[in-house]
Amino acid sequence: MNPGQALSAGFSDPVQAAQAAFRSALQALSRPGTRVELGSPLQGVQLGGAMAHLLLTLTDEDTPVWWQQTDPTATTWLRFHTGAPQAATSQAAAFAVVTQASTLPVLDHFVVGSAAAPEFSCTVLVEVPALDGGTPVLWQGPGIHVPLTVGVSGLPSGFWSQWQANHDLFPQGVDILFCCGNTALGLPRTTRVQSMEGG
Repeated sequence: MNPGQALSAGFSDPVQAAQAAFRSALQALSRPGTRVELGSPLQGVQLGGAMAHLLLTLTDEDTPVWWQQTDPTATTWLRFHTGAPQAATSQAAAFAVVTQASTLPVLDHFVVGSAAAPEFSCTVLVEVPALDGGTPVLWQGPGIHVPLTVGVSGLPSGFWSQWQANHDLFPQGVDILFCCGNTALGLPRTTRVQSMEGG
């Protein structure tokens, strides 16, 4: 970023916006498969509205963020608004920003926490082309009253096998928030998936 270049906007009303986004993020993770609205894109920020709102809400100076595609403007923007440092590797990250879902790293490249402290795992924010239209899989688990058929688009081959292995690590494991435009969909480690191919 040029020294004289103005930083892109954060929340116009930081307290109200962050509280609303935090409630939406909690809803997404406690009710897997439920789409939540996070907010419109922020002026000058090259991220979808949901992704930008989640980053402004969930990160702080104690949560290193790993960026799949390094963008100095975005990392500077986030650090200015929340204090979040840039993680050198995915294994050092509390949050990961993945903007190219098709090249999402394998899930065991992220921190899964420990048996004593499973909460110290990575939350992976993944921008996808659509929250439907992809390979359908059956989601079941806590927060899902009736099994759901979900077909997130743009995920790499073998992703759902990786996810089942991640689920099997419980209480360890990563959590995922899929983002598309202003909308997000939560996939916590407690959710188990089942392929519908041939079934």
